[in-house]
Amino acid sequence: MTVTAIRIAAIVASILASTTADGGRDLEASLDAAGSNRAQIELAIKECPATEHPGMRWLVEHMPVEDLKTLNARFLLDNCTQAYTAWRAAPWHDQVSEGLFFDAILPYACIDEPRDEWRTLLRERCLKIIDGAPTPGAAAVKLNTQLFPLVGVKYSTQRKRADQTPRESIESGLASCTGLSILLIDACRSVGIPARFAGIPMWTDGSGNHSWVEIWDGSWHFTGAAEPSGDDLDRAWFSERAATARRDEPMHAIYAVTWNDSPLTFPPAWRERGDPEDGRVRAVNVTERYTSKTVQVPLGMSPLRMRVITRAGRVARPVAIADSTGAVLFEGTSRDEGFDSNDHLTAILPMGSEVTITTPGAIPTKVMIAAENSLVDLTVQGSSEAVEALGKFLRSHAPREVQGQPFATVALTREDAAAAAELLWKRLMSLERATRAKELESGVIEVSGVKMPIWFATYGKEPDGGHSLFISMHGGGGAPKAVNDQQWKNQQKLYEPAEGIYVAPRAPTDTWNLWHQGHIDPLFDRLIEDMVIVHGVNPDRVYLMGYSAGGDGVYQLAPRMADRFAAVAMMAGHPNETRPDGLRNLPFALHIGANDAPFDRSKVAQHWKTLLAELAAKDPGGYPHVVEIHDGKAHWMDREDAVAIPWMATHSRAGRPTRIVWLQDDVTHDHFYWLAVGTPKERTRVEVSRDGQRFTVDAPAEVAGIRLLLDDSMCDLDKPVEIRRGSAVFSGTPVRTISVIERSLAERADPKSISCAELAVPDAD
Repeated sequence: MTVTAIRIAAIVASILASTTADGGRDLEASLDAAGSNRAQIELAIKECPATEHPGMRWLVEHMPVEDLKTLNARFLLDNCTQAYTAWRAAPWHDQVSEGLFFDAILPYACIDEPRDEWRTLLRERCLKIIDGAPTPGAAAVKLNTQLFPLVGVKYSTQRKRADQTPRESIESGLASCTGLSILLIDACRSVGIPARFAGIPMWTDGSGNHSWVEIWDGSWHFTGAAEPSGDDLDRAWFSERAATARRDEPMHAIYAVTWNDSPLTFPPAWRERGDPEDGRVRAVNVTERYTSKTVQVPLGMSPLRMRVITRAGRVARPVAIADSTGAVLFEGTSRDEGFDSNDHLTAILPMGSEVTITTPGAIPTKVMIAAENSLVDLTVQGSSEAVEALGKFLRSHAPREVQGQPFATVALTREDAAAAAELLWKRLMSLERATRAKELESGVIEVSGVKMPIWFATYGKEPDGGHSLFISMHGGGGAPKAVNDQQWKNQQKLYEPAEGIYVAPRAPTDTWNLWHQGHIDPLFDRLIEDMVIVHGVNPDRVYLMGYSAGGDGVYQLAPRMADRFAAVAMMAGHPNETRPDGLRNLPFALHIGANDAPFDRSKVAQHWKTLLAELAAKDPGGYPHVVEIHDGKAHWMDREDAVAIPWMATHSRAGRPTRIVWLQDDVTHDHFYWLAVGTPKERTRVEVSRDGQRFTVDAPAEVAGIRLLLDDSMCDLDKPVEIRRGSAVFSGTPVRTISVIERSLAERADPKSISCAELAVPDAD
C-alpha cells in the first residue's frame, strides 16, 4: 500500500491527524519532518517549563521545515523563555493576547534571515530606551528613534546581504531596509512589543521593492525602520506610494509576514524566483489597509462585514445577500487567511431590512441590518470535517440524499476528495451488492425492460487489482431463435483467456443488428458494473470481442463506448455505416479471413486498416491498432483469431487520455471519458485536449452543455486552469466537492473513473 493510500485509509477510518486551531501541522507531523534532528525537538518540548509549553508546542508546529531539521533544543528553550519573560513583563501585557504573542513576539526570526540569538543582545539596551512608554506604539517609536544611533547602524546598499541578522548589522554598521526592519522588529519583540515584517515586492511604477515594520497597538500600524516620523506611527515617506499598491497583483501587493498558517508566502525580492528558500515565509495580504479610503456610508445604510470560517480559520467562498423577496442585493468573495485579520468582505445595506446570507457549505443566515451590525460569521465545514460529516451521514441515509447536504459543496483537499470517493464507493457497493449478485445469479441482465441472458466462467488466479473481464458476442442474427441460441452456445467455448471472467451474453433480439441497437450500450454498462461490484473485476481491464455478427457489434460499440474498455478485438464482422474516429485511445484488433467475401468483409477490413493507419499518422500516440488478414481463410478462421485474446490482455484502459475524439453515432451518449454534454446530437464531433492546466475544446456551436469531469491525475486542481474554445473562455480554479463525486458515481458506478471536480465549458455563440 502506498503512503497516499495509507493516508486515505486513515481518513476513511476517521483517524485524522489533528491540527492546531489556525491550521498548522500537528505535533507528530512536525517531529516527523525534523528527521534526524527529531531528538533535539523532542528534548525542547520535554524540557520546556509547563507554563511555557503552549508556546513551545505552537512554535514547533509552525516552524519552517528546515529549522526543524537544524535548530537545537537549547536555542529553542532560550528563545521561548526569553519571549515569555518579555511578554509577561511588558506594561501592556494584558492587551496582547496569547495568539498575538505566538505570532508576533515568540518567533525567533522575521523572514528567512540566518537563525541567530538576538534577544539577550537587544533586550537590556531596549529596556532602557522604552522606560516610561505607556503603550507598545509609543515604545516602538522610541526604539525607532534611538536604537539605530545607539548601535551604530545606518542604511547602506553596501551591506553584506539584504536579510541580515541584528548581530550582522551591528557588527558591520550597515543594513538595507530589510536588515533595518529585522533589527527593529527583533528589538520590539525583545521587550514584548508585537511586531512583524511588511513590504512590497515591487512598487507599481517599477522602481523597486521596499520593506518596513508593522507594530501592534490595538491594531496594526506601520513605520519605516530607522525612518521615524516624529512621535507618530502610520507616517512614512512611502505612504503615498503604498496607497497605489494593487491587492490582486502579487508583485504589486503589500504583505505582512505571519507564522500562522496562510495560503500565501512572502515573495522576497532579494531571492531569485525558484530559489529553494523561496516560499519559506508565510504572509498575509494587507494591501487594503494601505490603499482603502474612508467609506462614506449613506444615511439610512449600514456596513455589514462577513467572514466565512472553518475550524481551521477563514476561507475564501462566494457570498450572496438577498432580501426577503429573494432579490440579490450583493455578491462577493470572502477573505481567507491570506488577508489581514481585520480585512473582511463588506456590504453596505439598508438599515431595518432583513437579509439572508448564503455561501456554499453553510446554512443560510438571516440578519436584521442595524447600526450596530459589525461582523457576521458564516460557519462552514472544512475539508476534513466535510468528510467526517459524510461518513456519519452515510451510516444512516441513502447516498442519493447527499446532494442536499451542506457538506456536499465544501471545497475538499486532494486527500479528502480521495477519502470521500472511497466512502461513497463502499457505500454504493454495500447497497447494491445483494441486488447485483442476485441479477448475475439469475443469468439475465435487464435494463428498461430489455433482457439479456448471460453465461460466464472464471479462468486463472485472480491478480492484484481484480480479475479481467472479457465480453464475447456471438454471431448469427437475422435468423430463427434456435440458430442464434446455438451461436451463443458456440461462443461460450470459442475462447479461453489465461486469466479473467469470460462472459458470453445472448443478444436480446434475433434481428440482423444483434449487437448495435440502442439497448445494448446500457445493458453492457450494467453488466460491467455488476461484475465490478460483485466479483471485484478491475474496471481498467475490461475487453470486448465478437465473431461475425458479434464482430459487427465490436465495430459499432467500440467507438461509442471506447471509455469502457481496455482493448477490443473484431473477428469476421462488418462495420456497416460506423467510423473509427472514436477509437483514438482504444487499442483495436481486427481479424478477418482474406477470403471472407460476403458483404465485402475482407475488402472493408482492408479499408479500415488504411483508415486506422492514416488516423494514427496524423495523431501521434493515437489509434493503436493491429490488423491481421488471415491468408487462405474465409469466414471461419480456424481459431487463428484467438491470438487477439493475449494481445488484448497486454493493455489497460486509458481512463484519463490527454486527447479525446468523440464522434456521436446514431446511438448517442452524454458521457465519454472525462467529457460530458447536455443534450447529445447524432453525428456531432467534439475534440478536446489537455496540456498541463490548459484545456482546448473544438466543438460546433450546436453542441451545448459541455462539462469537463476532472480528477487529480489530470492537472493540479489547486491551481487555476484555462479553457479555450476558439479563444480563452474560462480561467479559474476547480473545486473538489462531495457533490461532484457522488454525482459521478451515480452516472457511472466505476471506481477508477470518479471525477471530483467539474467545469462547465461556455456554449459557443
